[in-house]
Amino acid sequence: MFQNFDAPSRAEPISGRLVALRARLADAGLTGFLVPHADEYQGEYIPASAERLAWLTGFTGSAGAAVVLANEAAVFVDGRYTLQARNQMDSADFSPESLIDNPPHAWLKGRLKKGDRLGYDPRLLTLAETRRFESACAAAGAAFVALDENPIDAIWADRPAPPLAQVSIQPDELAGETASAKIERLRTILAEKDVAAAIIAQSDSIAWTFNIRGADVPHNPVALSYALLRREGPPTLYMDGRKLSNAVRDALAGLADIKEERALLGDLAALGREGARVLADPQSTPAILAQALTEANGTIVEGSDPAVLPKARKNAIELDGSRRAHRRDGVAVTRFLAWFNQNAGRTPLTEIAVARKLEAFRAETGAEDGMPLLDLSFDTIAGTGPDGAIVHYRVNEATDRALENDTLFLIDSGAQFRDGTTDITRTIAIGTPTDEMRQRFTLVLKGHIALATARFPKGTTGAQLDTLARHALWQAGLDFDHGTGHGVGVFLSVHEGPARISKSGTVPLEPGMILSNEPGYYKTDSFGIRIENLIVVTPPAPIEGGEREMLGFETITLAPIDRRLVDTTLLSRAEIAWFDAYHARVREALAPSLSGEALDFLVASTQPLAAVT
Repeated sequence: MFQNFDAPSRAEPISGRLVALRARLADAGLTGFLVPHADEYQGEYIPASAERLAWLTGFTGSAGAAVVLANEAAVFVDGRYTLQARNQMDSADFSPESLIDNPPHAWLKGRLKKGDRLGYDPRLLTLAETRRFESACAAAGAAFVALDENPIDAIWADRPAPPLAQVSIQPDELAGETASAKIERLRTILAEKDVAAAIIAQSDSIAWTFNIRGADVPHNPVALSYALLRREGPPTLYMDGRKLSNAVRDALAGLADIKEERALLGDLAALGREGARVLADPQSTPAILAQALTEANGTIVEGSDPAVLPKARKNAIELDGSRRAHRRDGVAVTRFLAWFNQNAGRTPLTEIAVARKLEAFRAETGAEDGMPLLDLSFDTIAGTGPDGAIVHYRVNEATDRALENDTLFLIDSGAQFRDGTTDITRTIAIGTPTDEMRQRFTLVLKGHIALATARFPKGTTGAQLDTLARHALWQAGLDFDHGTGHGVGVFLSVHEGPARISKSGTVPLEPGMILSNEPGYYKTDSFGIRIENLIVVTPPAPIEGGEREMLGFETITLAPIDRRLVDTTLLSRAEIAWFDAYHARVREALAPSLSGEALDFLVASTQPLAAVT
């Protein structure tokens, strides 16, 4: 199994760890310390050795931060994790705060005073984050102090060792472009920006650029590393050499110089002494790397990671691979849904049992298709009843809840295949849903359809489209506290930038981008609803009678949506037509690979909705 359901264990009370940290801070003359959920590579998902926030606070979500002061401490999370944070933390030690409405730098402004010293680890904060905190500290007359050693590491006695997973090569026939061609394309960007080099700190950007994959981070096939891309001469890949077999090292030798990570700071200092201008993304470059360059008289030119946008624009081969992966995954999910339909409410089941069963279907289907399941793309979110209302609920042995009749079950899951990454959410009725459940589900469905069918001009951003997914909910006085869609990689990170569909999505959508379409609704302590498919931005095409060509979306996720939860009286004829056409496509694509009860379920669950009366 790729997912571990062990309950978090604590060798000693969290409060003891907090006391020990405060003692270290006092000895160092520090007023407080910032603890981001981050590693040295600024990825969303981090290895166990970097889970400092979870170790200190008990909060295990994938985003957040803590600030520890002498007499006060707070943990900051976004809307996905509000309930989870309250359940996992001790309120006597940490107060929960909104990462969006009252972020740490704003929270600190009312608490720091002249002469205070707030410490931070410059490996774990980006340039942009460092700047925000420096400004907040300066406004109070305090200092933001970079530390040579992270004080948590000094007291974390049983800290896991850093990962050393083996690196593999992503074949050109799946990548759709050679690594050498990608490097030449990126060099063109460096020339346009008149820089000598670019720091690439995001592991998925490095994986894409060099056509490599790894397994250092759970569910994300990346090798933790850095790269220095030079305008002239070969790039340098900085990585623990123990991750490279002789065959992989030989394959990379013609592309790049390979060095241990400890060489990077010295190489940046050498560039600085040459007076070099170096491109660095302020949102992903650790502050310590920029400092190494600027302290040696080099110049940081701030700009986007040059690989981020090319990586997001999937080529035709990557898109074909993703479609294959989604068809394969659709077969597995439909087999699971058929099993669930036969057993939920009749046979005793728990959230963990259901999540394990879905993973087993994925593994079996991948093996049959000759493309084995290599990992999940994230820990499966399997929540029944009130657990479904926790947006990023992660079940463990201590929280495992039994499924009951007349409730909703939300399952958000995904797979990593060598040819694509999947992410799908289905909300399923167990027994008889209430009128409220059906009404809320249908409002979410209306938003999902509105986004799936959107046509929009070049230059449109995710923020402009986000309203479409919320409109029906807003008219009923409802909303959801997460983004509507995130970018998705190809056998890479399930959460990929730079584009997203959300209130803060400012990057224009471009053809070839893969994003999620996942509006939802969550009633605290009762139930949760989310409908998620992945969509691809399609090239501009004319609309009959129109004056401008418009982009649109192709839905590539293939699996039935629970018809029992749809209130057709709330849908327009066009919405019903979309729903029926989607199900017809699902049936046509998946039926050849299904048989028996699974095929019967597929046929029954994809029948047209009743006509509007």
